Amino acid sequence: MPFHFCPQCGTKLQTGFRFCPSCGEKIPCIVDESGPVSPVTSLSLSPAKKDEAVVKSFLFSVASGQPTGSTVTTRPALRKPRNSLRLEKEVTFNISNATPPVVPSTAIKDSGDGLLGTPPKLQSPRPGRGKARRSSPAEQAEEGKSPNNKTSRRAEDLSVHGPLVAVSSPVSSPKSQLKGKSKSKKAKHASAVEPLQEGEEVTDTAGKKWKLVKLLSQSTTELLYEVLQIDSRSNSKESNHILKLGAKDGRIFTEQNFLQRAAKPVSVDRWIKQNKMDFLGIPSCAGFGPHAESYRFLIFPNMGQSLHSVMEEEDELLSEKAVLQLACRILDVLQYIHSNEYVHADINAENIYIKPGQKSQVYLVGYCHAFRYCPGDQHVEYREDSRTPHEGSVEFISLDAHKGAAPSRRSDLQSLGYCMLHWHTGTLPWTQISHPDQVATQKQRYMKDVPALLSHCFEKNIISSAFQAYLTNVMALQYTEQPDYSALKAGLSAVLLQLGGAAEQPLSF
Repeated sequence: MPFHFCPQCGTKLQTGFRFCPSCGEKIPCIVDESGPVSPVTSLSLSPAKKDEAVVKSFLFSVASGQPTGSTVTTRPALRKPRNSLRLEKEVTFNISNATPPVVPSTAIKDSGDGLLGTPPKLQSPRPGRGKARRSSPAEQAEEGKSPNNKTSRRAEDLSVHGPLVAVSSPVSSPKSQLKGKSKSKKAKHASAVEPLQEGEEVTDTAGKKWKLVKLLSQSTTELLYEVLQIDSRSNSKESNHILKLGAKDGRIFTEQNFLQRAAKPVSVDRWIKQNKMDFLGIPSCAGFGPHAESYRFLIFPNMGQSLHSVMEEEDELLSEKAVLQLACRILDVLQYIHSNEYVHADINAENIYIKPGQKSQVYLVGYCHAFRYCPGDQHVEYREDSRTPHEGSVEFISLDAHKGAAPSRRSDLQSLGYCMLHWHTGTLPWTQISHPDQVATQKQRYMKDVPALLSHCFEKNIISSAFQAYLTNVMALQYTEQPDYSALKAGLSAVLLQLGGAAEQPLSF
């Protein structure tokens, strides 16, 4: 029987060829031409059809255990051609019966080292513009692609001309569950924190135990408890500490980092002595630590009431004198934290506390949005959309925060200016606007027109010269510019003195 295909590489041959023009292999000889004639060889078929019939007949004989019409001997290959290596590597076929289901095939391989019979010609349906990269199912899973897509594409690339042969498809791993970046930024949109039961105990990193006495306030991201330190050496039942509870991976971790890095009691005391101050409203952390699997807590001495709750109780706006007193105290705090490479980034009445009985003691708290704007004395660059836009209290945050730029020193000072106006006049041009982008548009407009901002807020009332000087100064600051805190405070203190007050005096509401 003349061979029409090379048994090694599958190249189609012309009758009489003794060597394959593609791989160089010698064409095997028929040992026994007088043996029984296969029914296939007696058919009047074209050479191509006859070859396909021979392959099918051979597979049938192997599956049924019957001898084939002729035996072929081949010498060991000097080298395996590239095509056969690829075919052997990709798929292993199991022939189960003579008439199995029809599926796409790529190659036929027995349990030994050689191919079963003469393979039909393999031809790619797409133009040969280079080799496609083939990856294992594990690699495909890492790339977030389904291995099955690669397998089906491989079946399309290698098509068998003639009747399809029964084979089993390659085993593919399940579709990858990886879909690019699956982790979102933590603590940006923390889920609601579930309250703990009153009476539950927590232990800080120093080993001190604290008992939850009473839930004071609750929001979606944090809870405040009145707590009592459990000390066997003391019989005191007085609870003079506040516990702030938040999600373990939430923003409370940012506040903890700030307090540990920039608000150590030793550093605060040194600053007070160096600047000959009577007080600095930086909260002192009495303890911190994780609790259970999902909580983190901070413990502070009792700092009194928030300015927000005081204003709600009084149900009236603050006087110019009270606003200037508050502003002077907060400026002291801002100068300190700015000198320690941090900005607060969320100044509002809820983050300002006034100690009862000593109303001149004003604390700036709530450092969940604190940002290290100048690490290693290198100011961060102004880049919009580098952070989540509109972070903080939308009514009072700076335009930088609206645009997603990292907050800087001017951001805190501008926020304080918005707060001063709101505390004294009760309104801002964007107070009734709920959409953050529209609020940002209004702030952009009034940053360039401070007189219009003051006119809108004061309406027909006399505009405070202290407010005007302060806002004109801070709205003109550049992103990386260092403010003149002394000049800002001096301008406020001068008007405060004219009103018969001083920053050190108890606050007058």
